[in-house]
Amino acid sequence: MRRIAIVGAGQSGLQLGLGLLDTGYDVTMITNRTADEIRQGKVMSSQCMFHTALQTERDLGLNFWEEQCPAVEGIGLALVNPENGGKAFEWSARLERYAQSVDQRVKMPYWMEEFERRGGRLVIQDVGIEELEQLANDYELVLLAAGKGEVVKQFERDDVRSIFDKPQRALALTYVKNMKPISPYSRVTFNIIPEVGEYFSFPALTVNGPCDIMVFEGIPNGPMDCWQDVKTPEQHLQCSLNLLKKFVPWEYERCTNVELTDAGGYLAGRFPPTVRKPVLTLPSGKKIFGMADALVVNDPITGQGSNNAAKCSKIYFDAILANDNQSFSEQWMVQTFERYWAYAE
Repeated sequence: MRRIAIVGAGQSGLQLGLGLLDTGYDVTMITNRTADEIRQGKVMSSQCMFHTALQTERDLGLNFWEEQCPAVEGIGLALVNPENGGKAFEWSARLERYAQSVDQRVKMPYWMEEFERRGGRLVIQDVGIEELEQLANDYELVLLAAGKGEVVKQFERDDVRSIFDKPQRALALTYVKNMKPISPYSRVTFNIIPEVGEYFSFPALTVNGPCDIMVFEGIPNGPMDCWQDVKTPEQHLQCSLNLLKKFVPWEYERCTNVELTDAGGYLAGRFPPTVRKPVLTLPSGKKIFGMADALVVNDPITGQGSNNAAKCSKIYFDAILANDNQSFSEQWMVQTFERYWAYAE
């Protein structure tokens, strides 16, 4: 039985680990937060996943929320006219197959428990270089699937593929109840506001049931880059509503009765889109293989984090199975990552 360790229990790491368990691998997952800490913490993402990414979960029997989670049935786009604040144009269209967004505070804790139910070992601890050395001694392949933390920064930045060195958007998420639905079908409502940024929302499933997620992407130092002084959940919601009222009043009209889903239902931050080289060489010479947002952090305007993580998991899963009993060489790692990059690019 081949032994594999995965550091990081997010979309890509857990999906890969669960898939490998089902095909007879011995898998250990190492993460620094317990299932309860994630459940009771703040939201981490907006994670709207489209059909092909959702299908990678279905293939592994991981779509536990398909019935409860509201369907996102279409896409709508409006361009704001900067001269009068109205819509310069708008369109909407149905998706062939629906999208869904399940709060990671719902999905990841359950998947962690499912990982143990299926026979995986879940270890809660921080991982640095010393721990990676130990893992590399004990396992045939060690994957780093954590998108944040000091150890991720040890992977070398790919200067050719990393176009930006600064954040391109100031980001904020607001999870709300009681947003007025759109008819005749639910959709991502995407609004482009020239010289300000983008705002979109879509239905989702959170810790206490169905909700809508508001996503703000402000151009740095512009009027939507306004979250630095927001200290409380209430202030975050008020700031969200103020932006809607000012820049997309038609969206504000849908939000006259909204309230936060819970005290953890908001987030703000920024990060530079970055691509890292896929293999980390430890002081001992052993190799660690990165995956998903440990290596490719997209510009948030693409909204593709969870979709990319699911696709990366599928590509790595297929490559591990195809590698059969051969060693997981650095060449194999680079070739596998290049297959993912061909998609993620």
